[in-house]
Amino acid sequence: MAGFIGKELHALDDKGRLMIPVRFRRDFFPSASSKGIYLYLMKAPDGSLELYEPEIWQQTKIALAGLSDFNPDERLLKTMLYESLDIVAVDRQGRIALSRESLDHAGIEKDALIMGADTKLVIWEPGRLHALLEGNIERFSSLARRFF
Repeated sequence: MAGFIGKELHALDDKGRLMIPVRFRRDFFPSASSKGIYLYLMKAPDGSLELYEPEIWQQTKIALAGLSDFNPDERLLKTMLYESLDIVAVDRQGRIALSRESLDHAGIEKDALIMGADTKLVIWEPGRLHALLEGNIERFSSLARRFF
């Protein structure tokens, strides 16, 4: 199955709900019904929000379970990750409700850019993403050479 690729701009509704773009929902909901669908929402350190399908998050959950609560660094990592994690339900219209805490973390007031990043969706405040990209444009070539 192909990963999530592309981006779309959507506005929050009056209740702080965000519409998941149709092209991404098709991957989340292989059947006609979206009943009972939920996603893992993580506040990322870069100021974005990340959405994971349960099957994808399961891999991270297994890795976290292997970390020791008696090793201070491993325990700190688990604490930091779980503090930033929430579960959001997808309603019948394909929307997720974002908490005030999540919206504040991402700096989202009205518009949100939903970007496919292969195994996850990343939600950005459009201006914040633009500033990140513009502020690092000169690093793209060196990063690409370093990792590819």
